Amino acid sequence: MKQKIKERIILGIDPGTSITGYGVIKAAGQVPQLITIGSIDLSKFGDHYLKLKHIFDRTIGIIDEYHPDELAIEAPFYGKNVQSMLKLGRAQGAAIAAALSRSLPIFEYAPRKIKMSITGQGAASKEQVASMLMKILNFKITEIKLDATDGLAAALCHFYQSNNPVQKKSYTGWKDFMNKNPKRVK
Repeated sequence: MKQKIKERIILGIDPGTSITGYGVIKAAGQVPQLITIGSIDLSKFGDHYLKLKHIFDRTIGIIDEYHPDELAIEAPFYGKNVQSMLKLGRAQGAAIAAALSRSLPIFEYAPRKIKMSITGQGAASKEQVASMLMKILNFKITEIKLDATDGLAAALCHFYQSNNPVQKKSYTGWKDFMNKNPKRVK
């Protein structure tokens, strides 16, 4: 008897203060499928707090429409401009708060980790990430905001990370391995 493959929906978000990108994929076994990709345009809001409210409200709307099982979100990168980092952190917090209000598990990934999982290069450009996503998920969009593909990349990165059985156990050395596997060592 064949065991039914559990499907799950993953929402990926790339938080931003001008544009917040998102992508939703369906994960069934080893094959991810694109459900939707888009962006939340925040340029019409002059007030930073109104931007945060809009990120929260739109994220709730996306969650209620697509019913994801998990949220994968890009962590803010570390830069020299503290004010920009603070604003990005707040944008991320608004999306996380929306996910928490719907009881979604949240997984955070560094930008380099996301790029590495999609392209094999941690320093890949946004264009390279978008191009690889179109190949992997078999879609074409001519006019797409790169923030949207970054959100989709976060979802696909989480799919790859959560389907990787190798990452389940890690060891700091031989002694740690022996302590965690006493029945395998004679």
